[in-house]
Amino acid sequence: MMNNLEPGADFKAEKAFKHPPSLGALWASFALLMLLPALHLQAVAQAWPSKQAIKLVAVFPPGGSVDQVARILAQPLSQQLGQSVIVENKGGASGTLGTAQVINAPADGYTFAVVFDTHGVNPSLIPSLPYDTKKDLTPLVLVGTSPMVIASYVGSEFKTFADVMNVAKAKKNVSYGTIGNGSLGHLAMSLLGKNAQVEFTHIPYKGGGPLMNDAIAGHVPISIGSVFVTKPHIDSKRMRPLAVTSSKRAADLPDVPTIAENGFPGFEAPAWWAVLASSKTPPDIVKKMNEELNKALKNPEIASKLDQQGIDIVGGSVERARGFIDNQMDIWSKVVKDNNIKAD
Repeated sequence: MMNNLEPGADFKAEKAFKHPPSLGALWASFALLMLLPALHLQAVAQAWPSKQAIKLVAVFPPGGSVDQVARILAQPLSQQLGQSVIVENKGGASGTLGTAQVINAPADGYTFAVVFDTHGVNPSLIPSLPYDTKKDLTPLVLVGTSPMVIASYVGSEFKTFADVMNVAKAKKNVSYGTIGNGSLGHLAMSLLGKNAQVEFTHIPYKGGGPLMNDAIAGHVPISIGSVFVTKPHIDSKRMRPLAVTSSKRAADLPDVPTIAENGFPGFEAPAWWAVLASSKTPPDIVKKMNEELNKALKNPEIASKLDQQGIDIVGGSVERARGFIDNQMDIWSKVVKDNNIKAD
């Protein structure tokens, strides 16, 4: 049989066999292989954000507070980073569809999520959540918080929060409307009912618009929604504010008492907004984006716009945002479990 090996091949093979790579060389090769992903991430971070436009995924439809927060932040971020920042609305399933889109996008610092307080409720409310909220996401910044407002329409028998509680304690049916089943308003009223040992009847709506339409017409006795949703109708004298869910009175509604002031010390259920990234995003980009977001929040013009939405700016570190969100998940998971609340 003809030997197809090139001349000297047997000698080379024998030599290679007699002189295999040293252990040190093998370790060096292994170390280089282990280092390659880190080098790739470093290269990505160094090029950021010159590659392409940055996308803020607002996880609710246009017109709501999440959409407004995303658009308010997009402008200063674009100026600061020297890159286009676009807002894409991806609503559905209490914000989980948009959040999943961000997790599934390349973790290269060009896709972020702008979320609402439902983000802290979804893990306990939706068993089939397609991601692990704590493991798959990194909070970049807690944009801010806002009280929710319990309000009645102007022709209602409920002139004060005490009126509501007195009727409820008399075992009479008191219905309330929220922006949806499993919303923070729903959970807050469930917690209030448990603390007061009374029962309320929940009427879920498909968002703030439909809720307010029925509330101002008197079709639902009381409503609970964010300042953003409710205050325009308070200003137009079609709704009467009864109480706010924050620990302190709202700057936008200084004459409206807190639920805590009405005999429920420690009661607090704030609405909130945050910006998140995939947990696989390079740490350098996470750090830079946190810095840029905080810079935007300190911009007087941006702060004024957020204040007009009824939002009290928080800002701060990634750790602060993570601690707040984790705490919200712990609080509301207990309320969901204790009250056997189910998603729509």
